[in-house]
Amino acid sequence: MRKVFLSWIWALVAFAGYAQNYMVVDSEKIFKSQADYTEALTTLDELAKAEQKRVDEKFAEVESLYNRYMRVKNSMTPAQQQAQENEILQREQQAIQFQESIFGNEGSLMQRRVELIQPIQKRVFSAIESYAREAGYDLVIDSASNPTLIYRSEQVDKTQAVIDRLK
Repeated sequence: MRKVFLSWIWALVAFAGYAQNYMVVDSEKIFKSQADYTEALTTLDELAKAEQKRVDEKFAEVESLYNRYMRVKNSMTPAQQQAQENEILQREQQAIQFQESIFGNEGSLMQRRVELIQPIQKRVFSAIESYAREAGYDLVIDSASNPTLIYRSEQVDKTQAVIDRLK
């Protein structure tokens, strides 16, 4: 019985020692410390605003067509009404497709985001990984993307060390 108890104690001590071999980083803080990341976000914001203006113009055109149609609807024949309604629906569908071509998952803005941000992400993640390997950490926890992280000791937070490595 005593051997079993000692075995359990030994296993807990070994596990506790292994489980503490981790570090915490705040990837958001690391990214914000990179000038090229901030520039990329600014560029993307400017592109998004310009593209949103173009999308808004398309939808404003649809709204204008609809408002004009509603003003003259009573003076139209049923065939003219149907043709006008179809035209409005077609223009609205084109506006939606245009919006999706820019802001969708496969849209031009997302592709531009990948172009600008992905190299920075690779560099930052590589720096985190190389720091963790060199310092002997087995696990890296990102406090920026972990909403359930309640507390972290400054001793395990290696954010500044990674930022320094990237400089």
